[in-house]
Amino acid sequence: MPVDRPARRVVLASGNAGKLAEIRSLLVGTGLHVLPQSEFAIAEVDETGLTFVENAILKARAACAGAELPAIADDSGLEVDHLHGAPGVRSARFAGAGCSDEDNNKLLLEKLQGVPEAERGARFRCVMVYLRHAHDPAPVICEGVWQGRIGMRPSGEGGFGYDPLFVPSGSAQSAACMVPEEKNRHSHRGQALRQLVAAMTPVG
Repeated sequence: MPVDRPARRVVLASGNAGKLAEIRSLLVGTGLHVLPQSEFAIAEVDETGLTFVENAILKARAACAGAELPAIADDSGLEVDHLHGAPGVRSARFAGAGCSDEDNNKLLLEKLQGVPEAERGARFRCVMVYLRHAHDPAPVICEGVWQGRIGMRPSGEGGFGYDPLFVPSGSAQSAACMVPEEKNRHSHRGQALRQLVAAMTPVG
């Protein structure tokens, strides 16, 4: 008779409740139990990297050290063609330190005022890493990209961040209008996490 294996505990290097819920839903059935770093009183680290990869590794190392557990971290952001890839790594603080999602969305719309729909191409990019321990010399690194455009106005009540403004390619509705299951099938974070889970199997 098969014996159920205990879930592997992994700390998520984030205090973002929306991100935690999204990642937990994507990991159902994988044998991984994700705990937020807040359970270990781990503070958010300064995202001083110039790239998504650098920031993700910074966050994962801090979470590993504080929780003494393997860690998953991601750094993700929105790249807008008309803004030459901005806000990019500064997506969460586009409107300044301590800004809200609404502040960021408002600023983005202001910067794209008068820009026609055909020139509002954008993508979400997510780099996700897995570290077995704080000094892991070979982090598992995966990337997902979700192509789309920036809508003319916010719509939808779901998601978080720029979801109310991001309209995925092939869709007429924003990411915030999608049910979680649909979003997870297509999103940058869903893509990256599925790759990560597959890659983690041999490195456990």
